[in-house]
Formats: sequence, structure tokens, C-alpha cells
Amino acid sequence: MSAIAAAAGVDRTTLHRRFANREALLSAVFQAKLDSAERVLDEARLVEAPLPVALHRYLEGIIPVSRQWPLDTRRMMQSDPAARDRRQVQSARLDAFIRRALDEGYLRADVDAAWARTILDQLVDTAAHRFPELEPPQAADLVVATFLNGLGAA
Repeated sequence: MSAIAAAAGVDRTTLHRRFANREALLSAVFQAKLDSAERVLDEARLVEAPLPVALHRYLEGIIPVSRQWPLDTRRMMQSDPAARDRRQVQSARLDAFIRRALDEGYLRADVDAAWARTILDQLVDTAAHRFPELEPPQAADLVVATFLNGLGAA
């Protein structure tokens, strides 16, 4: 909590007035990350927009979210059922988007949907954290090209 308070530019007392303990602070951060991710999913228009456009919108939005909230969510998913439920709904939206990419022929028919989703998630993580100098539009361009050309229909 001391390190977090220092990074936020406040003292520990101020931080403790707002958050009773480390878990409460992590929960608030996780909720903020979920809120941001939900906005990105909504704005990407994964169902309505042409697939490449929706993919680019998603990436251009989610890469900054991943950079802003570099929190490992697995721990929180175990201890916060409401957050876990929210995350599962968001994940289902991305899974449906991957199925759409397969159905519309943007991905090869022999590509497993779970594999494609894992690759997309890893590309987002790589663009966000291993290449922080890339602006979100540029990072999105690279991820779209890698994802659709690497798994795309020949």
C-alpha cells in the first residue's frame, strides 16, 4: 500500500481512507479495468461493423486499456464472483467475434476457435507491453495484419 500511495502521489492515510485494504484497492482497479474493457467492446461494434473494421477498433481501444491497467486478473477472478461473471460475459463476446471471423472466412476453416482467441489475446499482450512505443493505431495495424494474415484464409 505504501508503494501504491507513493506512486499515486498521496500518503498512506489518504489511500486507507478510500480503501480499507490491499484487496479493496485491487478490486477497485479490477472494476476500472473491466469498465474500460466493456467500453472498448461496445465501441468496437463487434457484431455490426465489418469484421476487419471491428477488429481494428477493438485493438485500438484494448491496447491502451491493457497498458493503463497492467493487472493480472486471475487472482481477482477467484475471489470476486461478480467480477468473474462480468469478465466471462466480456470473454464470451470475444469468443463470438472469433466464431464470426471463422464463419465469414476471415480465418481458415481448420483453425480452432480457442486457438485463434488465444493468439489474439497474446498479440494484444505483446503489442501492449513488449512494444509500448507503438501508438495504438500502429499497434492495431500490426496485430490485424498478423492475426488475419497468419491465420487468414489462403
